[in-house]
Amino acid sequence: MMSKYDVAVIGSGPGGYVAAIRCAQLGMKTALIEKYSTLGGTCLNVGCIPSKTLLDSSHHYEDAIKHFDTHGIEIPGEIKINFEKMIGRKRAVVEQTTKGIEFLMDKNNITVYHGLGSFVDSTHIKIDGTKKETIEAKYSIIATGSKPATLTFISLDKERIITSTEALELKEIPKHLIVIGGGVIGLELGQVYRRLGAEVSVIEYANRITPAMDSACSRELTKVLKKQGIKFYLSHGVNKVNRKGSTVQVTATDKKGSEVTFDGDYCLVSVGRKPYTAGLNADAAGVQLNERGQVEVNDHLQTTTTNIYAIGDVVRGTMLAHKAEEEGVMVAEFLAGQKPHIDYNLIPNVIYTWPEVASVGKTEEQLKEAGVNYKSGQFPMRALGRARASMDTDGFVKILADATTDEVLGVHMVGARVADLIAEAVTAMEFRASAEDISRMSHSHPTYAEAIKEAALAATENRPLHI
Repeated sequence: MMSKYDVAVIGSGPGGYVAAIRCAQLGMKTALIEKYSTLGGTCLNVGCIPSKTLLDSSHHYEDAIKHFDTHGIEIPGEIKINFEKMIGRKRAVVEQTTKGIEFLMDKNNITVYHGLGSFVDSTHIKIDGTKKETIEAKYSIIATGSKPATLTFISLDKERIITSTEALELKEIPKHLIVIGGGVIGLELGQVYRRLGAEVSVIEYANRITPAMDSACSRELTKVLKKQGIKFYLSHGVNKVNRKGSTVQVTATDKKGSEVTFDGDYCLVSVGRKPYTAGLNADAAGVQLNERGQVEVNDHLQTTTTNIYAIGDVVRGTMLAHKAEEEGVMVAEFLAGQKPHIDYNLIPNVIYTWPEVASVGKTEEQLKEAGVNYKSGQFPMRALGRARASMDTDGFVKILADATTDEVLGVHMVGARVADLIAEAVTAMEFRASAEDISRMSHSHPTYAEAIKEAALAATENRPLHI
């Protein structure tokens, strides 16, 4: 007999598996379909988790060779990298994390199918795995995520001309890694290999890195990464990438129109990601895609077929794991008759370089463009006792508030642990706090979080206490 479910979720990334768990918690008989042998999607297998693992390992190495002596820690002999062991640790962390998702599926009585899920019609899904079968679902949630994007003239050989997926599994440390794209993924992986000894050149088409973030964050991160030895070539349009043996040559045009060439042994193409719907057979279910390949959805994340929903990277909005999770929960609760909502303005964005970069709400550029009358308060990390004690003095916290009401409109940070600190800003903005509200909250000393209080004081009355 054909198995029947209340909900079938296609894709087991953070959006998909969280949606499945929430559906099960709400009493729905739930199936989860994943085409690969492990659960967790891009994030857990070839994205967030492995990249942060390598960032952490490379950070330890950099501390050992650059900072331990200052701390009075002396290590006899030469400090060496066992790159194979480093990659092995990364694999172990990924395996442990993906097995944790398997445990959660069992715990919540979710049936997992491994195989390519494709629609037969709006209520039937064919699963092409080790065995072929078809299931019936009253509702379906598309959570098929995204894949690395490339440029039309670049031929990815996945050996020397690579994406982030291959960059996480290299057999050697590059001598010269050329990174095309100054966004989150390119900067994070570029910093990993720079720490390990590679020459790293970042080629960016825009006139600054991380162009979607507040320009103050872009400037600060550029300054710090340059200090660490990463080279930046901004306002450069790449027009050719060729490989000859173990050499990759990238040709670009600079802002003056002159042609510039770069020679390296690896080229990381990091120009963003694109929605992944290959094999889904969306047409058979009446699900429409837009010109960008995204699944069309309404405010409830409902597709053009009313019993099918879509979440995460495959729909409009930022491609962030936590955004996908929130959407997965929202759809599950909507199916259960509840009235959930998401404030997309309050989805934080983070870059996990060191120093980290984090932001939420409006950038200063967005406020200017919208004609909003705002005020700004900024506080440098170097003025914190905790930052000096830890030798992490780069960065700042910047708070933007409405000039009339004092309501916080945006918070932007560069510094140690700001990936965690941004949660305070999200909480404050969720409750529509003013800068004064934050400035009057007690912040423990000595911490990095004190910079938030000081920036709020600067925004409220231009009276920070420690500068």
